[in-house]
Amino acid sequence: MMALVYHGPGKKSWEQKPLPVIQKPTDAVVKILKTTICGTDLHIMKGDVPEVTDGRIIGHEGVGIIEEVGTGVSNFKKGDHVLISCITSCGKCEYCKKGMYSHCEDGGWILGHLIDGTQAEYVRIPHADNSLYPIPAGSDEEALVMLSDILPTGFECGVLNGQVQPGDTIAIVGSGPIGLAALLTAQFYSPAEIIMVDMDDNRLEVAKTFGATQTINSRNVDVIEKIKSLTNGKGVDTAIEAVGTPDTFELCAEIIAPGGRVANIGVHGKSATLHLETLWAKNITITTRLVDTVTTPMLLKTVQSKKLDPNNLITHHFKLDQIIEAYDTFGNAAKEKALKVILTN
Repeated sequence: MMALVYHGPGKKSWEQKPLPVIQKPTDAVVKILKTTICGTDLHIMKGDVPEVTDGRIIGHEGVGIIEEVGTGVSNFKKGDHVLISCITSCGKCEYCKKGMYSHCEDGGWILGHLIDGTQAEYVRIPHADNSLYPIPAGSDEEALVMLSDILPTGFECGVLNGQVQPGDTIAIVGSGPIGLAALLTAQFYSPAEIIMVDMDDNRLEVAKTFGATQTINSRNVDVIEKIKSLTNGKGVDTAIEAVGTPDTFELCAEIIAPGGRVANIGVHGKSATLHLETLWAKNITITTRLVDTVTTPMLLKTVQSKKLDPNNLITHHFKLDQIIEAYDTFGNAAKEKALKVILTN
């Protein structure tokens, strides 16, 4: 089969790899129908995730058709249409029983990270019964690709950890796909104000159409002063960090009101400074999380009922064998006005 293979920071190629095979009874092999590129994949390409080794097939999102199942798989069979979760979970270990699938003792975020991933014609999925979701007949497969990762990530790591409540003022720093996913799902809880911060005017315009009440371009506006002016000098109730750089995390800590919550989503490859000398007395909560995908079934229902439309996040379409071009487009998002790309096998 053909696959997108990582060969160290800044190096990747579309090349031939062996077909995946069943290794354990709980495995399934899935033929990829549609996949996408994640901001985390760009972090991998920059060298921010050193656990990813030379020769790894990248990718952790997608929908497909089951090609083969192991003898221990009971929920799925050959020919089933499935949504692939970015998180692999056994459902039996101590962490899985706590709902912390991201820390599964035999899984977690391993696809495209510690084992070969989904940016290929076929992929092996460990613990298939708990790591795949059946796709209802007639579903929009492209929309469902957004449920592999970004929607549950924005919701769980940003909105739920940030404890967004009715009437709150929240700021989301980063108006890329993850930030927009947090914006869409934050509206489940009716915050009074949603302030989006980014350096890209196009993404900020998209955010307005998705429900943002205020937008700030941090390239030419003092974000701290602007947010003070919008909040009577208090700051925001929840600040969601959706970029993954020291500057954006430190910004979130500066704009938070007393008693507020800073919810980190971004993938960080460098240290950030925590200013406890100014934060220690502010009664704030800082949370970190790797998505557990425990909300995927609920989000699937909201998409099926048309309460949530992830299609709005998709801006570009490519064939799977055009993935190098797709990476160039996604990596130059501001120039290309790109959000999520769909790759069709």
